[in-house]
Amino acid sequence: MTFDMTTNPFDDDKLHEECGIFGIIGNESATAMTALGLHALQHRGQEAVGIVSFDGEHFHAKHALGQVSTNFSNETIISQLMGSAAIGHVRYATTGETSLRNVQPLFADFEFGGFGVAHNGNLTNAYTLRTELVKRGCIFHATTDTEVIIHLVAMSRQKTLIDRLVEALKQIEGAYSLVCIAKGKIIGVRDPLGVRPLVIGKLGGAFVLASETCALDIIGATFVRDVEAGEVVILNGDTIESLRPFGNTPRRFCIFEYVYFARPDSFLDGHSVYEARKKIGSELAKESPVEADMVVPVPDSGVPTAIGYAQESGIPFEMGIIRNHYVGRTFIQPTDRIRHIGVKLKHNANRKLIEGKRIVLLDDSIVRGTTSVKIVEMLRAAGATEVHMRISSPPTKHSCFYGIDTPESEKLLAHRHTVAEMAKFIGVDSLAFISIDGLYRALDEKGRNNTQPQYCDACFTGDYPIRLTDFENKDSQNELSCLAKEA
Repeated sequence: MTFDMTTNPFDDDKLHEECGIFGIIGNESATAMTALGLHALQHRGQEAVGIVSFDGEHFHAKHALGQVSTNFSNETIISQLMGSAAIGHVRYATTGETSLRNVQPLFADFEFGGFGVAHNGNLTNAYTLRTELVKRGCIFHATTDTEVIIHLVAMSRQKTLIDRLVEALKQIEGAYSLVCIAKGKIIGVRDPLGVRPLVIGKLGGAFVLASETCALDIIGATFVRDVEAGEVVILNGDTIESLRPFGNTPRRFCIFEYVYFARPDSFLDGHSVYEARKKIGSELAKESPVEADMVVPVPDSGVPTAIGYAQESGIPFEMGIIRNHYVGRTFIQPTDRIRHIGVKLKHNANRKLIEGKRIVLLDDSIVRGTTSVKIVEMLRAAGATEVHMRISSPPTKHSCFYGIDTPESEKLLAHRHTVAEMAKFIGVDSLAFISIDGLYRALDEKGRNNTQPQYCDACFTGDYPIRLTDFENKDSQNELSCLAKEA
């Protein structure tokens, strides 16, 4: 087993959110507020960042590779992005190199004025639409699916921006949340099933849109409500106008937001993420008890779940693994010796606690399994007599096409192996995942209603609630792969 040390050695064995979005209108420090909001959403994307502002007459933009603190901590840069309205985006590139041309928000000048859009999610018919638009004469600058939205708005013959946008929305398929900026307004959009999150906040006389409530907290804004599934909200600084272009639609929020993606201090779709994770741990302890001496989380995402497991089981909770928060990218060349160190760049066993103990190890998911192998080896090397692994999500058997970067199904360990085979591969004494019904119960549901599920859980069940138009076409798949490599 080897790791590419030019990036974090765990990047290939964790699921990744693609991006976070933020917008504010009615605040004279809009760009500074946006930078702070994006900083709170940095966990949703660390590869690139962009902000577009509007000062009443002109739009201003800055796009950069890297993190928010690197690119937007300079007062001079902030002061150049003038205006009382701004939107921003942090991006995670799913495949290939991050290119500056793909950094959002995307912006274009139309006959009716400037228009910018920041997008969280994935359009499942983007290539199909792109092909049609190119035939109609559209020239694409980026390789991101978000640019399709820009061209659809441009090609619309509707009279108002909102009507143009709604017409564009009715042509796209997929899971998405959008924050858009135009003269005198910012616009929030959530896909018809509400798969990706988006919330509304208030800061004095200003309105705020953000992927998560933690971005409201950092600027002192109060939470107003979630943008509803299939809703378009227009914020002009004084009022919220709400449109329902898709009618009443069933809610299928991404259940994995509660397991891993969202920050634990956020509230999403009526649930505290932290409390949800504790309840998941409690359900997991009921479903898969084991005799042990301590409960140990894989930090940081496993911590709330491990607390819930420990409280339910009565087994003491301990920080048996310590995380190094300063890994990021490294300049170290990938020699054989450095590759062998692997896991210790990010995690290290707390030997004093671990030695001679039976451990219940809590983690959020198993993707390829390579990280789990190294962590278990580390615990055994530290003297653990038994390692029992408990996972706070069901087995990840299927790829996600709705805005989460997952490997192809064939590369997912759970897609190819039984739980017993996975336990042997990882090297644990026992392995158990929470059941899909247990996961639903932790979110105050009676269980998964197979005829009308309340969440999108396709990565566990293979039940894709939105058509996968591009991925059903093999030619589209080949072209999408080429575009992704350029991204």
